[in-house]
Amino acid sequence: MDNRYSYLEKNLATFDQTMNDYGWIIYENAIDHPFIEVIKKSLQEAYVVRREIQIANGIGAAMNGTLHHLISRNCFSLEFLSRKYCENEIKHFLKGNYILNSLGAVINLKDEMPYVQNIHRDIRSFTGNFKLMIQMMVVLDDFTMENGATYFLSGSHKSDLKPEQQYFYESAERALVKKGSVVLFDSNLWHAAGKNNTNEQRRVLTMAFTRPFFKQQMDYPRLLGYDFGNELSEDLRQILGYNSRLPENLNEYYQPIQKRMYQPNQG
Repeated sequence: MDNRYSYLEKNLATFDQTMNDYGWIIYENAIDHPFIEVIKKSLQEAYVVRREIQIANGIGAAMNGTLHHLISRNCFSLEFLSRKYCENEIKHFLKGNYILNSLGAVINLKDEMPYVQNIHRDIRSFTGNFKLMIQMMVVLDDFTMENGATYFLSGSHKSDLKPEQQYFYESAERALVKKGSVVLFDSNLWHAAGKNNTNEQRRVLTMAFTRPFFKQQMDYPRLLGYDFGNELSEDLRQILGYNSRLPENLNEYYQPIQKRMYQPNQG
């Protein structure tokens, strides 16, 4: 397959052609290994918190190994977003400014069957050539055939029809990639996590970026605090959604442009 490139050699022409033909692209050696270890350590603590809530709310079986909404003031997430990995590609794909829709992780464990192993796409409505969302996976452990490397059905981003299970597993490619790699893929692409048959964890960050008018899975500005946004760089304010908030009353609505909740250039 011709969808694997060095992060340092990426360019928009190659990105365009590869995303059109395959629907997914691999950039190797994108994340330095010391930062990967920081992320892994943070996931251990974050998983304990989320697992307790999942079990208490009766959804533990389906959610085992999944961590959602890792945005907080005191973890790796803000540092990660501030590095703006693949920013040019994301802006190009979404035709302008973008925001974070979600940032989570999957810890693929032996003998566990979380929902991410089902054949699925990450946007519920098929959008065809109008691109609303793009996915990013950050590989934290080498993906192998044995530990559940993700299945991607190349070209399936062009079809609204969910593939038959037999056809999918006979035709899909496996993302056999090294840790530190970034995988970008069209949110219309059909894919599924593989089954981990080893005794080791297979970890990956999963995130989605959208055009700013698309509703976030969680209100990150409200989660972090509106005042906290004043401490952030303009880039982080944009990515986290501080520039595309909704007013909740007329006083917030009737404001000069520079003070409006929903800023210009947000689509």
